[in-house]
Amino acid sequence: MAATSDTARLDAELLLAHALGVTRSAMLLHHMQAEAPASFAALVARREGHEPVAYILGHQEFRGLNFAVNPAVLIPRGDSECVVEAALQARPDAARVLDCGTGSGALLLAVLHELPAASGLGVDASTPALAVASGNAKALGLAGRAQFLLRDWTQPNWTDQLGQFDLILANPPYVEDDAPLDPDVRDFEPVSALFAGPEGLDDYRVLIPQLPALLRQGGMAVLEIGASQAAAVSAIAAPNGFTTSLHHDLAGRPRALVLTPC
Repeated sequence: MAATSDTARLDAELLLAHALGVTRSAMLLHHMQAEAPASFAALVARREGHEPVAYILGHQEFRGLNFAVNPAVLIPRGDSECVVEAALQARPDAARVLDCGTGSGALLLAVLHELPAASGLGVDASTPALAVASGNAKALGLAGRAQFLLRDWTQPNWTDQLGQFDLILANPPYVEDDAPLDPDVRDFEPVSALFAGPEGLDDYRVLIPQLPALLRQGGMAVLEIGASQAAAVSAIAAPNGFTTSLHHDLAGRPRALVLTPC
């Protein structure tokens, strides 16, 4: 797998643990001398074909929580934890949270996990994605505080009867149409959640002007952005009545933009 992955050893350990039906820690402690099950070779072959480990395993950790994933949703990444942290700093008292383009539900459910008095709504244009998010809410014991609806922010009247929110989260598509991507991403993750026009800004241009009507007094929005998009997205936000502040991920890259109504 070395030709496919920069983390070939870790990938192999995770796949072997999966084939053995144990955790990676248990495998390293107790099963290193065990013969690899016959199913292991098939898992390795899938990884050598660039299929992401998270899709092979069917789950991915995010902020210490385990999320089911499949090719209907983006794989939650550590970079996006910055969005959750920025949101919790911006509105630690949020009572009602909206997640636009919820996918696996990772952003919304991670925030609700930290805010036990809050409830939330996740919207997505993909029915299969909503099924994944709903399953994750149930698995994490958050189904009583999280609702999921089929809505598409590019269509008229998508906000009807949603109400208003203290906190809005969004990780919209923001990849440029011609951006070079690793095969792991390009060939497996959902195209509709990745690409957003020649500059990667099309969805920001559609979504941001609709945010003011969705925010309660004192409400704030937190958007994930590409590493080079802070200035461009801030320029979209300003004429729509927002000031912005930037948060960086653990690698020091611009990652989350907090929008505060002027």
